[in-house]
Amino acid sequence: MISRAWGPVRSVLPARSDLARMGPNPRRDLLAGLTVAIVALPLALGFGVSSGLGAEAGLATAVVAGALAAVFGGSNLQVSGPTGAMTVVLVPIVAQYGPSGVLTVGLIAGGMLIALALLRAGRYMAYIPASVVEGFTLGIACVIALQQVPNALGVAKPHGDKVLIVGWRAAEEFVRHPNWTALALTLGVMVVMLIGARWRPTVPFSIVAVIAATLVAQLLHLDAAAPIGDLPSGLPAPSLAFLHPGTLASLLAPAVAVAALAALESLLSAQVADGMTVGQKHDPDKELFGQGLANIAAPLFGGVPATGAIARTAVNVRTGASSRLASLTHAAVLAVIVFAAAPLVSKIPLAALAGVLLATAIRMVEVGSLRAMAKATRSDALILVLTAVATLTLDLVYAVVIGLIVAGALALRAVARQARLDQVPLDRGDHSAEEHALLAEHIVAYRLDGPLFFAGAHRFLLELSEVAEVRVVILRMSRITTMDATGALVLKDAVEKLNRRGIAVMSSGIRPGQRQVLDSVGALELLRLEGREYATTTEAIAGARAHLHSAGLLPVVPGRPAPASVTEEASR
Repeated sequence: MISRAWGPVRSVLPARSDLARMGPNPRRDLLAGLTVAIVALPLALGFGVSSGLGAEAGLATAVVAGALAAVFGGSNLQVSGPTGAMTVVLVPIVAQYGPSGVLTVGLIAGGMLIALALLRAGRYMAYIPASVVEGFTLGIACVIALQQVPNALGVAKPHGDKVLIVGWRAAEEFVRHPNWTALALTLGVMVVMLIGARWRPTVPFSIVAVIAATLVAQLLHLDAAAPIGDLPSGLPAPSLAFLHPGTLASLLAPAVAVAALAALESLLSAQVADGMTVGQKHDPDKELFGQGLANIAAPLFGGVPATGAIARTAVNVRTGASSRLASLTHAAVLAVIVFAAAPLVSKIPLAALAGVLLATAIRMVEVGSLRAMAKATRSDALILVLTAVATLTLDLVYAVVIGLIVAGALALRAVARQARLDQVPLDRGDHSAEEHALLAEHIVAYRLDGPLFFAGAHRFLLELSEVAEVRVVILRMSRITTMDATGALVLKDAVEKLNRRGIAVMSSGIRPGQRQVLDSVGALELLRLEGREYATTTEAIAGARAHLHSAGLLPVVPGRPAPASVTEEASR
């Protein structure tokens, strides 16, 4: 019993081979980790400020979550920390419940992720359509950009929980009281990052731009450029300040949103890392387990829930990382900054961080991928736009759910359209031309192709029920790919309607896998009525011929023995 329970846990714990990979190229991994830390510093500060808990929360998350996810995660190259998508979810939680709400949500979400890992649910994330992911990413980029409008314009953040409304009110306030200093710093950081990324992609221009903006603000004494503020010289002590139990129910839905987002973004980021390398493959269940531990621990140290970060992971791969040592180095370097350079970091203008996040939002949008997705099919374009709009106006998890529902409905419609009911000519066999003509007058054969399930079954019923006046219908069922209870019920209804019209229905080629569902709704018994189920179409035609002989519609040809049914009826 204990061994059975221990099996799933052991499967998600780090293996000795994972840790052994940290030895061969320590120099490259250390250099990659240092580079990622330089890139991650302004992002961690910016996302911490955007969440509402302050820059120190972003740094604590990058250190604690980055280290734990690196050790216990399922990817050798993944870099975890605060992300823009998670910030979008956290803003209303922070506004309503404060740090205690974030802690509670993090603990619940972390437990959910660990449970998903033990249930081995990671593999199912691969079924999310690319159009949903692209729309989700586009919507997140828009939300992140709108969140930075107040800091970019140098105005106090207006009240409101919808980014569109907050951004509009901030713009109105800027028109009344313009702050050109903050706007200039924001635009300067954005330009340096965007142009620098094209000129020298390997250089961390984000930190260069932030340092330059901070120096300008300090040397010119630009009072309008508000700084981050004082940071603690170290990680906060673990907090156990829980909310009242009565509020836990109201935080369950946000916790589900955080867990879903952490799973989605982390596994997507790990998949991107695999695609950028040769020979690397992440374990989705281990990744969920590592993210679960990270999301439990980070809020305890004053941080926020974290995910795998696509941008930082990409930098990690491009700079030559080959093991988890790079991600651990990134977390260690940020920890040193927290302890040693907190006074310097506190002087960074908020407008500079807004510029970093606005440039990051712009770089998140892959125009080529969006154009390709929009040109692929109308369904893909619709799903992409719908998911992006829902992300911007509703909620991230609702957006993904809506995208998946619409994608599923459109996919079902496409699959249902593949089902066909085609009339096929009767095999001539050994019948004479005259007898074959008589058979064709009274028998019609249909071949059922594709799936027969709830999405398209009723169209099938309508087509089959409108069969012209014949005496026998042969259903060739060997090409049915799948059948559910709805499809079987519709088939049963069609056969009953034909029987009431005096039309005998004969079937051929029923597969073993279809018999259970047909039998469960009583359709199999109906198809077997009077022995009218046959293994092959040739046998079904012979049975139809016997039925027509017994009805006196097909004369017995001299020299050919009468069918068995005719002989049996004559002896009665």
